[in-house]
Amino acid sequence: MAGPAIGQQAPDFTLPGLVLRDGTAERSDFTLSQHRGAPIVLAFYPGDETPVCTKQMCAYSNELEQFNALGAQVWGISPQDLDSHERFARKESLTFPLLADVGRGVVNAYGIGVPGLGLRRSTFLVDADGVLRWKNVSFLGLKFDSVDTLAKEISSLTKS
Repeated sequence: MAGPAIGQQAPDFTLPGLVLRDGTAERSDFTLSQHRGAPIVLAFYPGDETPVCTKQMCAYSNELEQFNALGAQVWGISPQDLDSHERFARKESLTFPLLADVGRGVVNAYGIGVPGLGLRRSTFLVDADGVLRWKNVSFLGLKFDSVDTLAKEISSLTKS
């Protein structure tokens, strides 16, 4: 299934998620269309507490101030449930929202599902108006987009 094309409205969704704030896991629903006005990075990752995913999510969490300085948010999205996300966030001190796409509906809407395997590690940059401006869909998922790469893409949004 093909995902959204650059320049198209990003598929809207609502998913349950959580974010750690001062040691408390705050659970709520996250709706993409309700976060207009600022760019958002949607970081789809295959699984909590797996080696590459842990490196990726920790890299993004450690550089969250850089994303915030650019006015952008980061949401991590994977098929695990909120209890798994909470364990992962607490273990790794992740401080941005982790969303649970247990039914893989959002994964399928973005065209990154892999039957029998889950999903392709993918990053989507949605602008302040909800339009998809950049994406990278991994073939194998052994690498992830660096904070510098994402910061450059976010910065380019404000220059146009």
